[in-house]
This record gives sequence, C-alpha cells and structure tokens, in this order.
Amino acid sequence: MLQGRFLPPWLLLFGFVLAASARPAVADPKPWRIEKAVGAPPWLKLGLEQQSRFEHLENDYRAKAEGDATALLFRTLVMAEASARWFLGGLELEDSRVYASDSTPLNTTLVNPLEILQAYVGVRTTGAFAEHDSLEVRAGRITVDLGTRRVVARNRFRNTINGFTGVDGRWTSPGKHVARAFVVVPVTRLPSEPDALRDNEIARDKESTDSLLWSGSYSSPTLAFGTQLELYVVGFHERDGDVASRNRQLVTVGARWFRKPTTGKVDFDLEVIPQLGSSRTTTAMDDTVDRDHRALSSHAELGISAVMPWKPRFALQHDYASGDRDPADGSLERFDPLFGARRFDFGPTGIYGPFARSNIQTPGVRISVAPSSKLEAFASYRLFWLASRTDAWTTAGVRDSTGESGTFLGEHIEAMVRWSPWPKNLSLEGGAAYLRRGQFAKSAPDTRTSNATYVYTQLTLTL
Repeated sequence: MLQGRFLPPWLLLFGFVLAASARPAVADPKPWRIEKAVGAPPWLKLGLEQQSRFEHLENDYRAKAEGDATALLFRTLVMAEASARWFLGGLELEDSRVYASDSTPLNTTLVNPLEILQAYVGVRTTGAFAEHDSLEVRAGRITVDLGTRRVVARNRFRNTINGFTGVDGRWTSPGKHVARAFVVVPVTRLPSEPDALRDNEIARDKESTDSLLWSGSYSSPTLAFGTQLELYVVGFHERDGDVASRNRQLVTVGARWFRKPTTGKVDFDLEVIPQLGSSRTTTAMDDTVDRDHRALSSHAELGISAVMPWKPRFALQHDYASGDRDPADGSLERFDPLFGARRFDFGPTGIYGPFARSNIQTPGVRISVAPSSKLEAFASYRLFWLASRTDAWTTAGVRDSTGESGTFLGEHIEAMVRWSPWPKNLSLEGGAAYLRRGQFAKSAPDTRTSNATYVYTQLTLTL
C-alpha cells in the first residue's frame, strides 16, 4: 500500500490546473514569475518549481525483484539569487519525497527530503580580461551541467539532483568561445537506510571528502556549415573512508562535434568519450587490487527536421559503452557513467531506468513532433545488446560470466506527450515504455521471462 499523506499536494496542483485553464486564450508574452508578483527589486531573482509524478512498473526487470512497483514522487525546488554589480549569492532548497508501494525499491535517486541543494557566493562581471567578455565564478554548494550531460549533470527527470561543493568558473570571450573549469567534492545524499527512505526522514547531506571531481572544458562558437565543437576532460579520484569505495582514479576525455536541429536541414551529433585510469572490481573491503581501467563510450545521431506541418524530426541513433571483457584478467573495460544523466538517451529513470551507459550497444530510431508551441511529443524504438557477453546488465544486477546467455537484452519502445497550457509555467506530461526481453534478459541467472511495462504522468509548475 502507498505510505504517507499525499492528497493536499494533489489538491493544490489541481487548483493550479483549473487556474491555468481559466486564463484567456491569448497567453501573456512572458511567463508569470514570483519576483514580479511580490515586487522584488531588480537585483533579486526568485523561483519555485514543483514536479509531481505518478509511476507504475509492471514486471520489474531487476534481479530478485518482488513484483510490480508503484510510486508517487514529489520534488519541490525553491531558489533565490541576489546580484549587485560584480557580486552574486544564491540559495536553493530541494525537497524530494516518494510515497511508494511496499514492493518498490527505494534509494537516494528518489528520496532527499528538505535539503540545501545550492548555497554559493561568487562574482559575475564583464571586461575582466577583454572588452565585452564575461566571467562568472561560484563557490560553495552548487549543481553542474557539463556539455551533453552524459558525464556530469544536474538531473531533470530524476527525483533527486546531484550536488557538489567547490568552485566553478566560466569565461566567455567576445567571440563566444567558452572556457570552463571546476573542482568539487560530491555531496552524499542522506538518508540512505531503507526504512528512513520509506518514511521520508530528514537528514543533512554531507560532503564526500574522500572523493574529488574536477574538469576543464571548451566550447566553440558556430563554425563552418553551422557546426560546433566541444572538448572536455573530467577527473574523478576516490579512496576508502567512512564508506568503502572502488578506489576509482579515472580521467574521462570527451570530444563532441555537432550541428543543432534546424528546420529543413540535416543535423548530426558525434561524441566520443574514452576513459582511462585504475579502479577495483567491487567495494568489498577485502578487494584491494587496483586494476587498469580502459573504457570507451560514444554517441552518434543523424537527423532531419522536415518542412512539414507539426515540425517532425526524424533521427537515427547509436550509443555504445564498453563492458569488461574478462572478469579474471587484470584490467577493467566497463565504462563508468560517473555523475551523468541518461533519460534523454535510454528512456525514463525514476523507478524504471533499465539501461545505463555501461556495457551496452544500442541502435535506434526516433521521431518527434511539435504541433504547436504548447504541444510536443516523441516516440522511439531501440534495440539493446551487451557490449561484452561476460559482463553485467548493470541496472538489472544480472551477469553470466560464462557468456552462454548471449548478448541480446531486448527491444525498447517509448512514447511521450507534453502539453503546456501555460507555457514555461505549467506543463502536463504522460509517457510509457515497453521492454520486450531478449535472449540474455530471459535466460541469464536470476532473470525473468515477463516483459516490462512502465507508465507515468507528470505535472510541472514553474513560477
């Protein structure tokens, strides 16, 4: 049964839906914002976002899953940022709660009640090094989006958000070249105990001082033929402390060349991400062997936006993330996704999320449409294989080290529709995904034979 009280938030959100429906047919040119309503001074920016989602998963794909899973997820963000001349300071609070069925597995990607997500001070100025350039530096607890967000991301669909503590700086030249660097330590979300998660207990998050994340990146302005280039390097270093670790000492390098979708033109996106260093196979205290880590991930996409009603875009996609070739040798080849997001590549996460950027290869097709500024939708079809037959289907916790179960994970179909009756203020979204199991997903140890079906509905209010 669902635990806790959830009717008041739903009644409040229902009221906002009615209010939005009662608005005139011609919407205001700009979205409604809190700071205008309260008459905030120009140097103060205020904001609120409330995301509510219902999810149901039938035939959970995970090893030893108890059955179907159902959850109500609520994420509320409240932020304020003050800026005067060159100074800026910001505060953002996060409240992420879940009310779930007894069979729904919970973790800190779902639950993080009443926490400081960001609290920073910094500088924002122009003309720091050249005329018409811009510089922004933030220090404190922050969130980070890097490039395509495949390695480091501020989560959007997921109910909780990655947080870090450290320094982040960005410089933009007069010619729109962007250089960025950050050095941070990850924030460990709490609580993490099963009973505390189910009760949505409040516990203060803490910095993980036994790990360090750093990055340097460059983004180009528009180049020949409307293309752009992004380059980045990310280092992650950890050691055993209060919590056992895999002692990862990793350097991840990324190169991306792309052209953004434009009506009537072909677009593309190519990203290659090699990963080098050392790590251990498990977090077990008796695992003290540091093994060479050599892994690779890539993304390739080719699309065209047709000059047609509803603005359709058709795309061919392929993603690859290496897996460990031999569990008995002295090296590891499984790609580590670090702090990246995956919803935009592999489908909804939440209580679902059957695929991650580790030990997979997957071609697919995708079509998206936008009949109006208030309505958009997409559908995708992908096939999934293990990159290495002897490595794990990581998100399911399933592995056949003999390789006799094959590599085919299955077919994945997804569809989503989003309606924004009050653009940039209120959106309603519904989606579904279907996983038809392949040979490996049916015959490997601890797997099931039933196909998985996932549905969700979501309401997002932004003020």
